[in-house]
Amino acid sequence: MSRKQITGIGPAPRTGADDSGCPILHVDMDAFYASVELLERPELRGRPVIVGSPAGRGVVLSATYEARAQGVHSAMPMSRARRLCPQATIIPPSHGKYAEVSKGVMEIFHAITPLVEPIASDEAFLDVGGARRRLGPPAAVAAMIREQVLDRFGITCSVGVASSKFVAKLASKQCKPDGLLVVPADQVVGFLHPLPVSALWGVGERTEQSLVRLGIRTVGDLARVPPATLQRELGQAAGGHLAALAWGRDERPVTSHAPDKSIGNEETFAADVDDPEVIKRELLRLSERVAARMRKAGHVGRTVSVKLRRADFTTINRSRTLREPTDVAQVVYATAVELFEAAGLDRVRLRLVGVRMENLRPAGEATRQLSLGEKETGWREAEQAMDKAIRRFGPDAVLPASLVRGKLDEIET
Repeated sequence: MSRKQITGIGPAPRTGADDSGCPILHVDMDAFYASVELLERPELRGRPVIVGSPAGRGVVLSATYEARAQGVHSAMPMSRARRLCPQATIIPPSHGKYAEVSKGVMEIFHAITPLVEPIASDEAFLDVGGARRRLGPPAAVAAMIREQVLDRFGITCSVGVASSKFVAKLASKQCKPDGLLVVPADQVVGFLHPLPVSALWGVGERTEQSLVRLGIRTVGDLARVPPATLQRELGQAAGGHLAALAWGRDERPVTSHAPDKSIGNEETFAADVDDPEVIKRELLRLSERVAARMRKAGHVGRTVSVKLRRADFTTINRSRTLREPTDVAQVVYATAVELFEAAGLDRVRLRLVGVRMENLRPAGEATRQLSLGEKETGWREAEQAMDKAIRRFGPDAVLPASLVRGKLDEIET
């Protein structure tokens, strides 16, 4: 298998790029889910492959680069992906396989340095500054990681080597697939300024439109705008953030134990749904999953959010902060239903719903104070007992009655 090795930046790759000030690596698996699937179906190599629901209405989870060449990308609706690339082979996802490979890849990272910050199942930041004496300079460590991932799992990854997390992530994207790119500390500005302004973290579609109206199309254009002007146009925080990034300033360290910021689940319906009872039943199912994940992680949360996507892809988000943090599904569900009903979507066709808990904290730090005369409901204890039964007998061992009725309706249908 060919390897693409880029050790410097500029008109042509340069060997021996100075990585002395570049302790940060961003390692990103190439088309991760699709690559894992091709291990069992090697006859599909070199052909367009999409991982997603063959008949459902979800989104693309992964696509080979042959499919991406036809315009397919992750998070694209499957219906559009099929139109863009009708010749693609569609493979339903096997999340268990991906989790197993992800765990092994992370083990490789942790054997190199304790400073590993996973940001998804298929990518992570590493600070390898402390591994120099044992393993060599950062570029050599990056090359070793690529070889170990390929040898052990048969899949490729791309690695950006830089002085900061922001630049390392951009570098890994620039050298995909199966590449390695070092951005020397003294060449960061030259690397950044030709890039489109959308490359900066925090520049979404609306922000990009605002910047283009100001005549700002590249990172270099933005760097030449006074920070005060950006802050006036975009807000104090956003303007200052982008002004710093445009010059490569990113002081965030690699954090090995970054706390969860939120826990959520969402579901795309097989067909658009306008029946409030079906929608509420799905909100209950999602609330049960979210609460179970929170209890497993030892978290409680204060803010309940719902995501409601209409048939025309318009997405509505609503949230409410509770008086006290919780990990009880019934509390999450009751709040989610109130948010849904308040959104005014009665008999509006929905294609997706989601439930998320935010403002998380360790469960051990949260205490509940009962009001005078208030009694414990017992829901937390009941759900903890459900957790034990599910761990022993499987995910459908214990279900709320309405979800059992929903399953029976599906069987009868």
